[in-house]
Amino acid sequence: MAQFVEPRSIDVVPDEERHGRAFGQFTLWLGANLQITAVVTGALAVVFGGDVVWSVLGLLLGGAVMALHSAQGPRLGLPQMIQSRAQFGVRGAVVPLLLVVVMYVGFFASGSVLAGQAVGELTHTDGTTGILLFAAVTGVIATAGYRVVHALGRVASTVCALAFVFLAVRLLERADTSALLHDAHFSLPVFLLAVSLSASWQLAFGPYVADYSRYLPRTTSTKATFWWTLSGSALGSQWSMTFGVLVAATAGEAFLDSQVGYVVGLGGTGLVASFLYFVIALGKLTVNVLNTYGGFMSLVTGVSGFRGQRRLSRAGRVAYIALVMAAGTAVALLGKDSFLSSFKDFLLFLLTFFTPWSAINLVDYYLISKERYDLAALADPHGRYGAWRWDALAVYAAGLLAQLPFLATGFYTGPLVEPLGGADVSWIVGLAVPALLYRLVARPVPSPDAPPAVPAPEPGASTSAARPTAP
Repeated sequence: MAQFVEPRSIDVVPDEERHGRAFGQFTLWLGANLQITAVVTGALAVVFGGDVVWSVLGLLLGGAVMALHSAQGPRLGLPQMIQSRAQFGVRGAVVPLLLVVVMYVGFFASGSVLAGQAVGELTHTDGTTGILLFAAVTGVIATAGYRVVHALGRVASTVCALAFVFLAVRLLERADTSALLHDAHFSLPVFLLAVSLSASWQLAFGPYVADYSRYLPRTTSTKATFWWTLSGSALGSQWSMTFGVLVAATAGEAFLDSQVGYVVGLGGTGLVASFLYFVIALGKLTVNVLNTYGGFMSLVTGVSGFRGQRRLSRAGRVAYIALVMAAGTAVALLGKDSFLSSFKDFLLFLLTFFTPWSAINLVDYYLISKERYDLAALADPHGRYGAWRWDALAVYAAGLLAQLPFLATGFYTGPLVEPLGGADVSWIVGLAVPALLYRLVARPVPSPDAPPAVPAPEPGASTSAARPTAP
């Protein structure tokens, strides 16, 4: 049990416990993206008015920002969001942390709705029972932690890739691809919707992507971490989303009535259908475990900023995970009957709040701090980073406000959306404005006592794993 359950949470992973290779990021993020929610995300571009050609091109954009966050993991050995203390302060980081927890709960819920349908079919029960069973399995794996999460990613990447190849062949046998490709009518608002959906999907991984690279040896190449993460996530998400675009364009109302049922029906019936229901549940299990694991990390990070806590007991770990799981399951049960329309608004809502955080974090890490943080000070509200960094919090607020005139959701539409033809470009503003403002107002935090705790690698240092064990 001691070896099965990861002993660490928000504390720094020491060098002697580092292991694995950067390639493990490829299999994890490929498996996390080859799944039904990514299919639905791609399909939304067509469901809300797009054609196949421009929707696919729009969905091909996005992903590099998320991979830049991943490259921080091996250098710091920390979960992603605790790094926000260097920008927002040890306690001020609770502001983006609260929004991150909302994100985890929302993605847990949306994934559970679709996985619950698959589990219900497999167990011959119903969607509600399927959601509950799925949540229980998710909690167990998230409690086990890092090694088991990566093992699940390796299995899911292989199984789901084979299944998606099979489904793509079946879809192309039914679809009139020539007619779909010739039906290209460019619409700027719908094209930008496709871009926004893709960008929000990728950016939403940003707050926890380094959680799954932080055990890599410190000497792991930043480029290797970046490219393996980007390639796995981009290949998996665009493969799934392009499949979703084609499904929505050919299925019409049949897809709207039952997303999981229609996709499984492409493959066949009997044992084939059972296998595809299992594949859907497996793909969703992979990403929902990431959401649960990241959610508990963020909760611990937020609470520890006020309590001074650096490590977490096993009982505490179980309690935090259970809290995330219970909240996500409750939201799934309440929202399962209005999934498709609410999911689009949820994705765009998330994009509004996380683009400013992402811009601030990346500008600080790569341009201001030059990839060097004082790790001990990240736990000390009286240290070099302080309790509250009002400059970063002000920039974050400015980034949120700057997006409002350009935002288009089901519950709010900004005044500049109509002049732009209904296009939502808020996420572009949300990246550019805070990045520029933070670069102008932020300065490196001086350290009178000691140099940063993360030294640059020695020239010529090996980029191989410290030992051959897979992550």
